[in-house]
Amino acid sequence: MRIFFLVWIGQVVSLFGSKLTEFALGFWILEQTYKETGTITQFALTILFIYLPKVIVSPLAGVLIDRWNRRHAMILSDLVAGIVTLTIMLIVLSGQLEIWHIYLAIIVTSSFNAFQVPAYTAAIAQLVPQKNLSQANGMVQASSAIAKIAAPFTAGLLLQVVHLNGILLIDFVTFLVALTTLSCVKFPYLKRRKNRQEQIFSQLFAETRSSWHYVAVRLGLRNLLGFVAISYFTTGMLEVVLWPLLYEPNSTEELGIILSIGGCGMLLGSITISLWKGFQNRVKTILGFVAFQGIIVFLAGTRISSVVLAAGIFGYLFSMPIIISCNQAIWQSKIPPRLQGRIFALQQTIERSLSIGAYLLAGPLVDRIFNPLMAENGLLADSIGKFIGVGFGQGIALLLILLGIINLIAVAIASREPRLRNLEKELPDRSQSNTLLV
Repeated sequence: MRIFFLVWIGQVVSLFGSKLTEFALGFWILEQTYKETGTITQFALTILFIYLPKVIVSPLAGVLIDRWNRRHAMILSDLVAGIVTLTIMLIVLSGQLEIWHIYLAIIVTSSFNAFQVPAYTAAIAQLVPQKNLSQANGMVQASSAIAKIAAPFTAGLLLQVVHLNGILLIDFVTFLVALTTLSCVKFPYLKRRKNRQEQIFSQLFAETRSSWHYVAVRLGLRNLLGFVAISYFTTGMLEVVLWPLLYEPNSTEELGIILSIGGCGMLLGSITISLWKGFQNRVKTILGFVAFQGIIVFLAGTRISSVVLAAGIFGYLFSMPIIISCNQAIWQSKIPPRLQGRIFALQQTIERSLSIGAYLLAGPLVDRIFNPLMAENGLLADSIGKFIGVGFGQGIALLLILLGIINLIAVAIASREPRLRNLEKELPDRSQSNTLLV
């Protein structure tokens, strides 16, 4: 736990710097595009490029992580991210920054982050006793919450003082902190099967494919994976539409404050799951909080205002660490440690695939369908418009209502699936199973 805590501290600092840059670059893109055109598609592309490389690279990365030292994989990811941040900072100082520079930087960073996430997740199971997995995952979610609280508000203020290049410099320093903490520790030895070097690359594809087979024949895990992926679809849609919904030209403070309020909800949820551990049946905990999120999103869509959105973001993000921690604890307790890198990479790929679908759909749906439908003379102005209002931005309100309904339907279907409900009873823990990957 001491080693895990030291690594966790470094990742908290690094994540804070990354979120500072994320806010600053996101606002810069909104200023360049949404302010001029009133469309959100280019902003949606930014979020798409954050996750698409992960989906493509993650299956292969997972297999490699099971063969590599997981600490080295995390160091590599942080090192590349630091170099990319430094490069963007130099471009900003030259006055030549363009949107495609940001797209390229995001793609490179995201590709190496595909190694970071499964390596970090697998390292938790390697470092932490099984009885403390929920708490450790809660701490990881707390690090995200701390960044979500402090970074938007701080970045909103810093943009007025040190501007974009100053925030990029701070981000670069935080990567150095993460690299230092990882360099100061050693992970416990993990016994791996030995293979001749010439066999390794010929087996990569086969082992990547076998990861899916491992999950597919365990119906409880497969159903859990599909259900959580639907939740990621909803979250992906919200990631795209939220910033334009809150955007005010030349003002970073209100956006930063509301996003920080949401971060407070995430921190409270992280503390809650760290202390509470969730219900004895973790699957029921996941189902209950996804339903809670669906209700929040539906109600937020019926009345758009800064106060309602702040409260809705708070409640939605309060639920996220509980859902994610319980989900990860199930996988960490059921998958043998030597297979966790590739399985977690596959899990991330499938869950994020629906997020990517959301990023691709959100912009065109809002710009070309929902906003025209909810315009003053739109087809739904005299029906749904009477309840939620008409005009610019109400297309996003309609989308929120539909997303809330989708979440609630998914929960209703999942709660009637016995293999999912009884997953933790039917599938033996990793300590009780010697099952080989087939």
